[in-house]
Amino acid sequence: MDVDEVVRELYGLRPSEFVAARDAYVARAREAKDTAAAKAVAALRRPVLAAWAANQLARQRPDETARFLALAATLREAHRALDREQLRTAARQQHRLVAALTRTAADLAQEGGQPVGDPVLREVEQTLHAVLARPDVAELWSEGRLTKVPDPAVGFADVTPEDAAPPARPSPTAPKKPAAREKAERREAEHREVERREAERREVERREVERARVVAREAAARVRSRERELASAHDDRTAVAGRVREAVERVRRLERELARARQDRSAAETAAATADRAVRAAEHALAEARRAAARADRGAPPRTDR
Repeated sequence: MDVDEVVRELYGLRPSEFVAARDAYVARAREAKDTAAAKAVAALRRPVLAAWAANQLARQRPDETARFLALAATLREAHRALDREQLRTAARQQHRLVAALTRTAADLAQEGGQPVGDPVLREVEQTLHAVLARPDVAELWSEGRLTKVPDPAVGFADVTPEDAAPPARPSPTAPKKPAAREKAERREAEHREVERREAERREVERREVERARVVAREAAARVRSRERELASAHDDRTAVAGRVREAVERVRRLERELARARQDRSAAETAAATADRAVRAAEHALAEARRAAARADRGAPPRTDR
């Protein structure tokens, strides 16, 4: 079994079709004694709806995917080099491309028979931001193999302080800022950083709450669906039980009718046998009477007319 080909096929299916198709491939691999393939395919996980929608972008829009991955590389390089101008340019492209790709994901999901709502599209946006920030997510996305929504990207986690280019030293002739002003600017920068982190934390919490609500609504919908299925099963069982009782009663009635028919047949056969014996007796008596008449006729004197 070509596992890579199976993976490409499975992650192109809708999430609702994934598990059945995967299990069918696992069964085929086991029948063929291909243990390694069976184990590899069994380990594949069904993508959540947002991950599936994001995967469709990479699978069906290769040119746009390539441009977005190039932007991700540019952003990471600019962040690594602390190139402010490049960062500003890439950031403008980032917001434009993320919005456009999110709309495209919604269209592709609709075309694929799996329309998605705003909560899922927000998770698609979160996924695309993670693609920009994290090479591991970008690689999975480019292969169309994401299975879950990545954690919100807060900055670029792959950039460490030692990766960043050292800040330019001030010219020896450049005048120094007053200590009080420098301290105030530092406090202001720290304050802005605290506010930024707090805003990011609140956004993460908001998305987590929204995701929990979506999960809760989906769980409630599944519960209602199972309750309806259970009620339908109860109704079916009651209807079947009624039909069974009717069938049993019909069998009993037919058995009684069969018993009476057998009795009637036995009585008819007895009556027929009795009638047959009576006919034979009558035929015998008639023959005897005819023979007696013949004998009497031969022994009688000639008859004279008067």
